[in-house]
Amino acid sequence: MTQPIRVVGIGFDHMHIGDQLATAMQHPLAEVVGVLDRSRDRPVAVTGDLRLETPIFTDFDELIRSTAPDLAFVCSTTAEHPNWVEKLAAAGVHMIIEKPMADSLDAAERMVADAAASAVVLAVNWPQAWIPSHRTAKRLVDDGVIGVVEQVHYYGGNRGPLYHSHGKAELHPTVADKADSWWYAPEAGGGSLRDYLGYATTLGTWYRDGEMPWGVTAASHVPDGLRVDEQTVVIGHYASGLSVFETRWGTHTDPWTLQPQPHCGFVLNGTEGSISSWDYDDGVTLHRAGVPSRIPIDAIAFEDRTALANVIAHLREGRPLDPPLTAAISLAGHAIVEAAIESVGTSALVRLPARLPVR
Repeated sequence: MTQPIRVVGIGFDHMHIGDQLATAMQHPLAEVVGVLDRSRDRPVAVTGDLRLETPIFTDFDELIRSTAPDLAFVCSTTAEHPNWVEKLAAAGVHMIIEKPMADSLDAAERMVADAAASAVVLAVNWPQAWIPSHRTAKRLVDDGVIGVVEQVHYYGGNRGPLYHSHGKAELHPTVADKADSWWYAPEAGGGSLRDYLGYATTLGTWYRDGEMPWGVTAASHVPDGLRVDEQTVVIGHYASGLSVFETRWGTHTDPWTLQPQPHCGFVLNGTEGSISSWDYDDGVTLHRAGVPSRIPIDAIAFEDRTALANVIAHLREGRPLDPPLTAAISLAGHAIVEAAIESVGTSALVRLPARLPVR
């Protein structure tokens, strides 16, 4: 390819659509050529904020005919992801699916199979994978600084998905807004577990070089009047010990403005030390031989700052996709999510294979 990558945005259900489109506007090798939604009004609110002049479509076939896209961002409801992947794969369009990956393991596997059959890229965007502190922690793990990772502890969340839009713009939702939002509808893939647990399990599997738990136990809290959880605690049972993943809607502050308590992010315990890496921090804290040290965040290459930059480098230069973007790691992380959901429903320990084959 010598021309700019032609990018379209599909679905304005997830607030990250604005963030994704902004990355395309800022990339020198990308061009936004259209957006699609079931409503013409929702895209206008986002494109207006971005000062993005691009055609708005409500018909998929017309979008494909008129724009001939190379790559699509998909920010629909989670439950709709498989249908969009099927359509885009049939049209030969590469895609970046916004997290969470899917609303069932069957759906996730169907997506991977459809993309593979059409030889198109299916990448899953995990925004926390691009946070420099977490990438610095991964580099230290790969360098063997803390030995073999034995436990991953994660706390993730924010005040709730209705308190911000793209670019983290502040919103002020009412109680009635929850009833109208797909985020609070289980049939659409809502709930804090689906929203945030994938970060813990996907990046946790990345930190552990593909190792999965042999079992999962989980519990969740669904407040009165709601149909989905706003808090979950998940235990991953590994050969080396227990890892704990917590998700939370309803923190007092958002981690991108002021870290709540507990802090949002990761603590990685290894055989030779430990690392704490908090969301949006300017460094990580390393403990080795009982001595703490502060490690500044690494300088992150342009190709490792956004999902789009990584995918374009893959398409243009053959650069390998970053592991959290790939079907293998995302599917493994999703299998743990689904095991946690099963455990919540049965109050039982759910067993998993040591490694999940990509089907």
